[in-house]
Amino acid sequence: MKEVQISLNSIDKVKSFVNDITKFDYDFDLVSGRYVIDAKSIMGIFSLDLSKPITLNIHTETGMDDVMETLKPYLV
Repeated sequence: MKEVQISLNSIDKVKSFVNDITKFDYDFDLVSGRYVIDAKSIMGIFSLDLSKPITLNIHTETGMDDVMETLKPYLV
């Protein structure tokens, strides 16, 4: 598992983020305070406080280079 900080401070960013990560078969979790939600859920993401960076947990050991390349626009 890898943990990175991302910023999703606009509706367009949230939509493109979900579209980008749904291309992968891995599990992604967003952690904000005591809340953990599925990062592929647009409704779940909008339940979080998007004004500050959010922790993204990536549950895979393989293909991390492709995932990190896809996540570049969102990394803090």
